[in-house]
Amino acid sequence: MSGDLVLVTGGTGFVAGHCIVQLLNAGYRVRTTVRSLHRTNEVRAMVRTGGADPLLLEFAEADLERGEGWSEAVADATYVLHVASPFPVRQPKDEYDLITPARDGALRVLWAARGAGVRRLVLTSSFAAIGYGRPDPGRPYTEEDWTDASARHLTPYTRSKTLAEQAAWNFIHEEGGDLELAVVNPVPIFGPALGRHLSTSVELLRRLMNGQVAAVPKGTTTGVDVRDVADLHLRAMTHPDAAGERFLAVAGDPISFPDLAKLLRANLGRDARRVPRGVLPDWVVRLGALVNTELRAVAPQLHRAQGASSEKAERMLDWHPRPLDRAVLASAESLVRLGLVRR
Repeated sequence: MSGDLVLVTGGTGFVAGHCIVQLLNAGYRVRTTVRSLHRTNEVRAMVRTGGADPLLLEFAEADLERGEGWSEAVADATYVLHVASPFPVRQPKDEYDLITPARDGALRVLWAARGAGVRRLVLTSSFAAIGYGRPDPGRPYTEEDWTDASARHLTPYTRSKTLAEQAAWNFIHEEGGDLELAVVNPVPIFGPALGRHLSTSVELLRRLMNGQVAAVPKGTTTGVDVRDVADLHLRAMTHPDAAGERFLAVAGDPISFPDLAKLLRANLGRDARRVPRGVLPDWVVRLGALVNTELRAVAPQLHRAQGASSEKAERMLDWHPRPLDRAVLASAESLVRLGLVRR
């Protein structure tokens, strides 16, 4: 109920910031973790930009790679939104630089939540834990699908999210006690940035708008608005039927990268004048994927419209996301407002 304390991990993050704003505006008490208390002013500024009162927000210092601080962070919390997880634009050479903090960090938070008597933890997973490493099912992906974490050629991020979510479900089944778990699996996340800490998807838009990308590949991307992802976390946190369930967060059909570039140019005028018009030939993408981790993630999607279904979240939780084009444009407009686009 409103007034309960909710812990949101990773308060400097893109999704976490929007979760904090929506929780505060709904009347919850909110505490968030940061790796250093020196970053509290950064989080308060994001919350203020999002339209909530930052003075209502509590802070706790905790790091996913260390055990200290987590029992204090979850103390007296009714719910936990475990949003924090590394998601770099460039993939690391050693995949365990992502796998270890994602998997072990999730387990640290779960142990602390169980020990504190938390009612339900909502884990932010990813479509990365659903749609890779197996043959295309020939239908939109659903929550019944799982990435094969043992498959070759997975990106470190994809493997880390899969292993972290699997570890969380195993914990609940074997050690969870009365703690409930619900999981949100977003596709790439767009929507308005609250500060300079951008999601990977919004960072790629920034690079497009600043002319840092010479041409786009022919591949496609799905997407969802960060405000709708936050809303789905809140619904999964409290709905009686959400315990023990996964929920895909996706808005409509995939969009091709050339069409995404056209969308920006058609709606943003001079602010989109540096968005590339060129399209990379497939052979260039595949050749570049041998040495470039960003192209390695794009190459498998060149002729694969990787659709996913949000039917379960819409049916069970009455969740209805904004159209993808609105999410993309909201991202771009926020980048302009924040001064992150060259004028």
